[in-house]
Amino acid sequence: MSNYAYVVLIPLLPLASFFLLGLFGRKYFKTSAGAIGTIILLVSTVLSFYIAYEYYFVDGKVDGVYRQIVALKHTWLEFYPGISIDMNIILDPISIMMIVVVSFISLMVHIFSLGYMKGEERFSTYYCFLSLFTFSMLGLVLSGNILQIYIFWELVGVSSYLLIGYYFEKPSAVAASKKAFIVTRLADLGFLIGILILAFHAETLDFATLIQRLTTPSTQLVSITTASFLGISFLTWGLTLVFIGGAGKSAMFPLHIWLPDAMEGPTPVSALIHAATMVVAGVYLIARLFPIFAISGHGALNVVKYVGVFSAFLAAIIACTQTDIKRVLAYSTMSQIGYMMFALGVAGFGSEEGLGYTGSMFHLFTHAFFKSLLFLCAGAVIHMVHSNEMDDMGGLRKFMPVTHISFLIACLAISGIPPLSGFFSKEEILLAAFNADMAVYILGLLTSGLTAFYMFRLYFSVFWNKDTIPHNGKEGTLTMKVPLIILSVATVLAGFVPFSMLVTSDGNPLRSHISILFSIAPVGLAILGILLAAFLYKAANERPAKIASSLGGLYHAAYSKFYIDEVYVFITRKIIFNLIGRPAAWIDRNIIDAFMNLLAAVTAKIANLVRGLQSGKIQYYTLYFFAGIVGLAVIFIYMRK
Repeated sequence: MSNYAYVVLIPLLPLASFFLLGLFGRKYFKTSAGAIGTIILLVSTVLSFYIAYEYYFVDGKVDGVYRQIVALKHTWLEFYPGISIDMNIILDPISIMMIVVVSFISLMVHIFSLGYMKGEERFSTYYCFLSLFTFSMLGLVLSGNILQIYIFWELVGVSSYLLIGYYFEKPSAVAASKKAFIVTRLADLGFLIGILILAFHAETLDFATLIQRLTTPSTQLVSITTASFLGISFLTWGLTLVFIGGAGKSAMFPLHIWLPDAMEGPTPVSALIHAATMVVAGVYLIARLFPIFAISGHGALNVVKYVGVFSAFLAAIIACTQTDIKRVLAYSTMSQIGYMMFALGVAGFGSEEGLGYTGSMFHLFTHAFFKSLLFLCAGAVIHMVHSNEMDDMGGLRKFMPVTHISFLIACLAISGIPPLSGFFSKEEILLAAFNADMAVYILGLLTSGLTAFYMFRLYFSVFWNKDTIPHNGKEGTLTMKVPLIILSVATVLAGFVPFSMLVTSDGNPLRSHISILFSIAPVGLAILGILLAAFLYKAANERPAKIASSLGGLYHAAYSKFYIDEVYVFITRKIIFNLIGRPAAWIDRNIIDAFMNLLAAVTAKIANLVRGLQSGKIQYYTLYFFAGIVGLAVIFIYMRK
């Protein structure tokens, strides 16, 4: 049996890179910071792949079931026996899969950034922040303690804030970083309350013990299911609040408003944070606690299902109207994460019922490759045309052959066209939805068709349509092209990984298969969406404008993101600020501050009255002494009588 203690090096190497580049980067490694960060992360990535091989194919199974391995356990803070914050590293099918995804995608982003960010004044700072984010995300997915995962959860939020606001001289970037930070902190408050509810009743913070106590008959399960608030059990409340934390990080409705604005950060950052890692942290969190959701918390799992499918459909509609290349991809990300969420929502625990769980994790895996590929291709396009707007693009296939082919492969994959990776993972999700909830299946199917349409709307607008002359004559440096080629290969081949034999809800391998008859509807709808996009956008014409005009208010509502940002502004400024903030400020000034000022004034007045007793003049002290004697004499004489 292998000793997996060395897995600790996987997150610690990026942490070392963070300190090295943060402390000495600008002075000693101003131009070599990228190479140093990339080499260190390469070592982490190689270790991740080696551990994945050892676990999946050598000794991860016991009696045919993948076991959970505690590679490291250190008690950091013990409250009382049974309740402690442990710094654990756990290895199981989903944590192994996630360290491979995080380290590999981060490595691709590091390599791409060598060319994309070359010449930036804060080049070393950029790689310092990338290293911090990679450490935080790796720590999150390896955590074996629910409070430990919360610590890394917040570190991921800080890293995201730093990277989104990298161009701090741009007011829009500063506003976007603050928006992302505030919205996700609001969601994280729900997450923290959920942790406290679950930990209080389960009497543990350890994931394995928590799951065992809340999924099998126990006094803890009776306690948390019988206690209720507003007629809803504390178990449902706790799981729902945990999901709120995940929904904030994964940009689910209505906590999605930060994601499009977060595109203000450097484009490679979007490929790392907003495509393959941070935004899927919420999906990972639900998957980590999935046995509790599926066995004991059906009400909370229904919330996951309906929020997920609604978010997927809503984001797909909005993406059809956006003109900023990165915002289209942002809403595409929200839609695909919605897919992962509702796949978990329709899943059961174990055997065939767990197909949705496997499909969700499989889509997380494949999505990491083709969505990061899409963002890096978008970065290459922006690098060439110096604009994010699709109106400034067109005919770029002639100037960017590698980017063109890579983008086309990724678009076909996300549309679910066989035999690319997205087809296999989407089919599992749709099949699970078909077996569990027909309404969810229909919405998922429509979303699949919309995905094909808006992605090829983007593809034809950028690489076909009208001819434009780019600012740069070159497609990009070799370091920008190599990650595109590698990710293209991964996008083609990832679907052939026997994923259901490796990652399942209960650790038992699941033999899944693709039904040709079942695939007709989703593939046919995807092809229809592609053909419609080609008809409207392959060549410049007036048809899209006429259709938009005919849709009137519906189109403008979708283009304006259904005014959800405006609703937030109204609630914040008109309700919270006016009805809560201003009265609170008045109470603070006129009651609390006034009371404290009154105490200060009374204290000063008393001080003025008694300050004569401490005058420093001896004749006054002598007078007070004799007055005291006379007073005492009078008292004694009076008492004697």
